[in-house]
Amino acid sequence: MNPSNPFAADAGAVSRWISDRQRLLRHEAEDAFRTEILDYGPRQSEHWQRDYSSIDAYEKSLQGNRQRWADAVGVPTREDRPFDAVLEPWFEDEQMSVWWLTMDFFGGLRARALFALPKTSDGQKPALVIAQHGISSSPEKVFGLDDGADIYKAYGRRLVEEGFAVLAPMNVSGAHPRARLTRLCSLMGRTLWGVEIARTQRLLDYLETRQDVDMSRVGMYGISLGGAYTMFTTPLEPRITCAAACAWFNHRPNKMAIDDPRYSCFLSVDEEHVWIPGWLREFTDSDLVSLICPRPFFIEHGKADGIAWWPQVIQEYEASAEHYRRLGIDDRIGIELHEGGHEIRLQGTLDFLRSHLS
Repeated sequence: MNPSNPFAADAGAVSRWISDRQRLLRHEAEDAFRTEILDYGPRQSEHWQRDYSSIDAYEKSLQGNRQRWADAVGVPTREDRPFDAVLEPWFEDEQMSVWWLTMDFFGGLRARALFALPKTSDGQKPALVIAQHGISSSPEKVFGLDDGADIYKAYGRRLVEEGFAVLAPMNVSGAHPRARLTRLCSLMGRTLWGVEIARTQRLLDYLETRQDVDMSRVGMYGISLGGAYTMFTTPLEPRITCAAACAWFNHRPNKMAIDDPRYSCFLSVDEEHVWIPGWLREFTDSDLVSLICPRPFFIEHGKADGIAWWPQVIQEYEASAEHYRRLGIDDRIGIELHEGGHEIRLQGTLDFLRSHLS
């Protein structure tokens, strides 16, 4: 208890009073902010006015939400400039040819990706799958290199063997490098997410100039950070006709704000790049899926994956599937819930891609 004259108090006591008040203030602030984040229902009612009377009406009713998502991630304005594309041979066998594709993108920044074409004899142009790697990874892992933990299952190579063309864009890897670039992006009102979304769009622009890929059939399939890019990009890129997210889909308010021993919470880990301003004012995972709908969407998730607690994933999946059900197209959404962890399982998603990119 403070004395009537705090200047006469012992220095240790004064220090304790200051520390106690600061701790109280911090905890009150965290409680207030968390309560606001979790009180999502009223915001959802305010920001989302979906019209399920028809697919056309549904898509028109989401135009404002789609633009606000683009504003949140800060996608740079697309520039009309030469591609200056360079293709360097990387790998070839009897089933595929793979190149490093590098091209002009943004300022002095180049877009980079592995680009693979199957060697098919039926004369039909292959459908394209954008295959996105995770945060501590690379396009090489998508094709089976440097994957001692067998997380990726060489899924990019498997897709090419199944007859798909594959584009594996190179994202900035690692939490600390992404944080440094996030700070620079924020000064211009954008995010690293937005820049790398625009990078993927730029790569698709280039592929549209080629004659060896069927750009009317484009899927996107990513794991972890790549699953995030799949869910973040597809709402903004109409050329993507179906999408699959592995090891990312989540109960987003809990994942961001609620510490729980059953899963990792972003609030308590050092991943600054994930903090998109305004994200949970309007866009839970099921809301982002509603911006993908009516296009087909598939989820892979392992019950042993520490990114989420699987019953919460099911809860969010049901909220996502409701948009498809109300439009009478519930055959366009699915989930593979397996007993494994943070990994590609592939087969369910491969069946899904075959079905919707045929």
